[in-house]
Amino acid sequence: MRVVVFGYQTWGHRTLQALLDSEHDVVLVVTHPKSEHVYEKIWSDSVADLAEEHGVPVLLRNRPDDDELFARLKEADPDIIVANNWRTWLPPRVFDLPRHGTLNVHDSLLPKYAGFSPLIWALINGESEVGVTAHMMNDELDAGDIVRQEAVPVGPGDTATDLFHRTVDLIAPVTVGALDLIASGQREFVRQDRSQASFFHKRSVEDSRIDWTWSAEELDRLVRAQSEPYPSAFTFHRGRRIEVLAASVSQGRYGGTPGRVFYREGDGVVIVAGADARTGRNHGLAITRVRTEDGRELPAAEYFTTMGGYLTARP
Repeated sequence: MRVVVFGYQTWGHRTLQALLDSEHDVVLVVTHPKSEHVYEKIWSDSVADLAEEHGVPVLLRNRPDDDELFARLKEADPDIIVANNWRTWLPPRVFDLPRHGTLNVHDSLLPKYAGFSPLIWALINGESEVGVTAHMMNDELDAGDIVRQEAVPVGPGDTATDLFHRTVDLIAPVTVGALDLIASGQREFVRQDRSQASFFHKRSVEDSRIDWTWSAEELDRLVRAQSEPYPSAFTFHRGRRIEVLAASVSQGRYGGTPGRVFYREGDGVVIVAGADARTGRNHGLAITRVRTEDGRELPAAEYFTTMGGYLTARP
């Protein structure tokens, strides 16, 4: 089939590479200009560079709503558009243009985690598996019928970086497998159960701020979700910002006020956590490694030289 690709960052790069390696013919690529947004500088393999290396025409757009782009799409005469990590709305005159419509590839197990940063949100929320979904695009965000979907398990110590590498490897088989089904003439796919749908916004610095009223289990997942190269989870100690690079749920249960720097446990320093910490029924978050404002990384036991005082959400 003749394919037009809408894609950005490593997700779009992997999608384009999979299609270039397939029997399908990529006739045009549309991608975003480079961005300085903190989350868009991560996993930033260039879709434009890959397309140009293979002699595929490239258009750069922030939004795909101009007449020149639409004319170029019509000239390309695609059988299908394949989109992955396209960051702005595709209008119906674009996604309905190809003979077989538009296939969107999304890194979650739809209908859950539509929208942005699904791996990070899924890890924070304690999901047991994540994955990649290829679905037909319609005029509702990530809501079209599912053509192909594959999942991988989330392990107890996995970080968002681990999950990224595990799911990005699913892009090629999910995308090419879905296209092969469509090319074979299949038109009936799996309708999404919209009662199970959830939608998530882009993450920002505010979403990495530690709230010590969260449970230790939730905070452990937040730290793992904000793993390098993502912006680290952070808190404030004596008015100075520190990043929490590594932590785990404490073995013991600790009572008191959320955020209290309380006890040395093994290699970690336990911080009291949970809205109901006063009951003494909660585990704490055992921080094992931090980064200071001046960029020094050190064991938590070296940073917290004395117990007492509080970690806070703001200075």
